[in-house]
Amino acid sequence: MIKAILIDDEPLARSVVREYLQAYPEVTIVQECNDGFEGLKAVSQHQPDLIFLDIQMPKINGFEMLELIDQPPSVIFTTAFDEYAIRAFESQAVDYLLKPFSKERFDKSLRKWLSAKSAGTVAAPPDLADRAQQPEESNRVVVKKGSNIVIIPVHNIHFIEAFDDYVKIHTKDGFYLKKKTMTYFEKTFDRKQFVRIHRSFLLNIQELTRIEPAEKDNHVALLKSGAKVPLSATGYARLREVLGM
Repeated sequence: MIKAILIDDEPLARSVVREYLQAYPEVTIVQECNDGFEGLKAVSQHQPDLIFLDIQMPKINGFEMLELIDQPPSVIFTTAFDEYAIRAFESQAVDYLLKPFSKERFDKSLRKWLSAKSAGTVAAPPDLADRAQQPEESNRVVVKKGSNIVIIPVHNIHFIEAFDDYVKIHTKDGFYLKKKTMTYFEKTFDRKQFVRIHRSFLLNIQELTRIEPAEKDNHVALLKSGAKVPLSATGYARLREVLGM
């Protein structure tokens, strides 16, 4: 049995996929989900082989949901927004179905995946580490802590710290891990608010109280929280420029 999950906030869209899948008795729909929160829980519970995933959904979008899955299944995106097609393929999606799609187009997509599965050549899970962001993502970061999904407004972030293949997102409530790069956040956030002050640190300048000297002509940024963040020579110059010093 091949397990599939439908994740789309439009019931009609899910019904179309459900109807088209009736021609494939080997594929069983184990759950239908109305948003990314439900989808994440369903994927964790059922460990599906394939998901049909919308991109624009309430609460969290399809890309954000995928980033929270440790080992994502194969993905066929189903969405009305063709501007995201290239991003979807870059993330190694099986295919991208632009709504409204025909039965013939659906069959082509699913048969492609079934053929690859039979041959043992299904693409690796999507790698979304450095994908381009959607507009709402410049104002928030979605993370997973334990079994909970946390949406962090950007203004609540004190600073971001490089941490191996992840980053630590520091807030008043502690830090959260996210599998992203420093460069991604540097490009995503408002550069007048977040400044790359060090190779390993991105600072929200709204949290800065003062700059203090450190050893060997170096400097540190002292934050409202009491945290001290190192400044590289380049970062110090960049911060002074942004602050108009």
